[in-house]
Amino acid sequence: MSALQLQVALDRESPVPLYHQLARQMTDAIEDGRLQSGDPFENEVALAQRLGVSRPTVRRAIAQMVDQGLLVRRRGLGTTVANRKIHRRAGLTSLFDDLEAEGRAPRTRVLEMEVRADERAAAALDLPPGTGLLSIRRVRSAGGVPLALMHNWLPPAHADITPEELAEDGLYALLRRRGVKPAVARQSIGARMPNPAERRTLDLGGGQPVLTMTRMAFDARGAAIEFGDHAYRAEDYTIDLMLDER
Repeated sequence: MSALQLQVALDRESPVPLYHQLARQMTDAIEDGRLQSGDPFENEVALAQRLGVSRPTVRRAIAQMVDQGLLVRRRGLGTTVANRKIHRRAGLTSLFDDLEAEGRAPRTRVLEMEVRADERAAAALDLPPGTGLLSIRRVRSAGGVPLALMHNWLPPAHADITPEELAEDGLYALLRRRGVKPAVARQSIGARMPNPAERRTLDLGGGQPVLTMTRMAFDARGAAIEFGDHAYRAEDYTIDLMLDER
């Protein structure tokens, strides 16, 4: 597939650097759909010649877009438009909610659903070690691509949740329907190489990492209502945080 040659208008009189102008216009093309996930990006040399700019200018624009996760460089394949990422704000929402908000029609496959004891999850939920917890393992997909392998534990009071409900809605929506409202959460985010099960389930190559998220959610009274341990395809996922000065 040949790369689409987009029309780019560079203002050489502007104080805005040319590389930034180029990166901004190419980013706009990705965001408005003119460039789609997987599309080849125009060759660096050809783009420089076509626009009448130096190769370092084009190289810096491409590097900026790679750093932003918009382009991917692969040896032997060149530069392509990255997969559309899931952007999650630092709000108490579920992945199902975020995908629906982006119009991405989430799909869920329940791998395991059983009541059993788990010492780590019981401690997170502030319950005795032998408590039977509802253990739920799911794969969340969008557009036919598996995005996340999610393992959640819930207190015994929610053992009536069914696989059919989980296939149709997000976990937090089901809890709210039962009168339980997640109000605050403590969340830890990391990255590592996937284990064999995660690699198979998320269809990952040998060198692709996963982004991990462990979350404990609490209601307005401070009672623990859910413990989650999730793995996401790192190339398809990003988290946006708003920081302020304390």
